[in-house]
Amino acid sequence: MGLGSTTKKIQLLADSAEKMYHRLNEVREQVETTQHTVDETGDRVRHLESEIVEQRAILEAIAGELDIDLAAVTADAHIPEAETATSESDADHSDEDAATDAGGDDGAADAETDSDGVADDGDGGADDGDGVVVDN
Repeated sequence: MGLGSTTKKIQLLADSAEKMYHRLNEVREQVETTQHTVDETGDRVRHLESEIVEQRAILEAIAGELDIDLAAVTADAHIPEAETATSESDADHSDEDAATDAGGDDGAADAETDSDGVADDGDGGADDGDGVVVDN
């Protein structure tokens, strides 16, 4: 009659639904935990930001009492960062120059580079980077 196979299918469907229900509850708990963590982290960030503002105000007051120029101190603090960035940039350019020089220099004058990075051969013509020079 097929009643046994229908019972099996219904039982499999019920088992799948129960597994899905348990998994859905697990995911819901994970989402709630994550939301709680995000809220706590946001509170911590707001607290740290307010502490930084307070500390900045204290430092500015102390600097004012001691006649210290905060702008100069801040600029001095950023100089090593700028020098590091500049030296890395210079190293990149010197690597490119070394690769260009190794490509075979025929003794001709080196081409200068325009602000757009396109080589200028110095003849007064416009070079849009495709190797074709158009006289102006």
